[in-house]
Amino acid sequence: MGSRYGPLDVAWLAVRTLVGLAVGGAALLTVVLVAQFLGPLVVLEVYTPPVAAWWTVFTAVVVQGVPFLLLGTLVSAAIGAFVPERVFSGLLPRNPALAVPIAGAAGVVLPGCECASVPVAGSLMRRGVAPAAALAFLLSAPAINPVVLVATSLAFPGQPLMVAARFVASLLTAVVMGWLWARFGREEWLRLPTARPAGADSSRGHTFTAELQQDFLHAGGFLVLGSAAAATFNMAVPRSLLDVFTSSAWLAVPLLALLAVVLCVCSEADGFVAASLSGFSPTARLAFMVVGPMVDLKLVALQAGTFGRGFAVRFSSVTWSVALVSSVLVGWWLL
Repeated sequence: MGSRYGPLDVAWLAVRTLVGLAVGGAALLTVVLVAQFLGPLVVLEVYTPPVAAWWTVFTAVVVQGVPFLLLGTLVSAAIGAFVPERVFSGLLPRNPALAVPIAGAAGVVLPGCECASVPVAGSLMRRGVAPAAALAFLLSAPAINPVVLVATSLAFPGQPLMVAARFVASLLTAVVMGWLWARFGREEWLRLPTARPAGADSSRGHTFTAELQQDFLHAGGFLVLGSAAAATFNMAVPRSLLDVFTSSAWLAVPLLALLAVVLCVCSEADGFVAASLSGFSPTARLAFMVVGPMVDLKLVALQAGTFGRGFAVRFSSVTWSVALVSSVLVGWWLL
């Protein structure tokens, strides 16, 4: 028989969760405040304009990504602790070819960015979801959720076709990648997240707390590494080099697709960045918005930490190519 929880058990779990979030939030706030106060002092000691710019970009990417990473780990821990495996087996078809588009379309229900999707996809795999379906969800969730689409409509007022193009190209990329993995993916390429053993006396609340702590600390380290790589690349490439490509429509599309990888802009904000790139064609700006939520440096780092470095390299490179082709086709069709 399943264990029964009384009012005191529920209240104790709620208190523990709130205390954990309060402590974690206070710790994060302390780190940010200390960085804000000590960062300028450190910069003054080794001051150069590139160092100051690097620090600004690094801090912005980390602070932008942490809240959504916390959201993703909360959802991941909740799935692992409270959702039975039979729920997923009942919702998704056994045939991966049918499960992939359903999982891709389910991305509309998670209002978060790419930092949130990686731990959730890992939790889905631990609950028995086929990797192809979980990966389709990983790609679609940060790109087609309502928050992102509304933000895109605000960034491109009076241009509903840009919102529609982003939705179609992003969902197409996610589904195609899921099908490609179902057809060509190999087990040895993907380090499947293993189900965490629970003791006989461990409660669901304890499982939730343990998974939340482990996922957040594990993924947070790779978020920092990816943010540092993004800031370094951002400072190393001169803007004058980017301006050379604006005159060519064929070069502008892959350029903005590469720029999306290194800028690591959150999917809720990348529409405004794309709108500001007025010198580029609509299709090039569409590619920026489609590629960014699926392939960027911090996301590659998170995938490497969760699923293995070999998987991250293969999956990200193919995803970038599919997203680029999808953007060109949909842009030619709608824009």
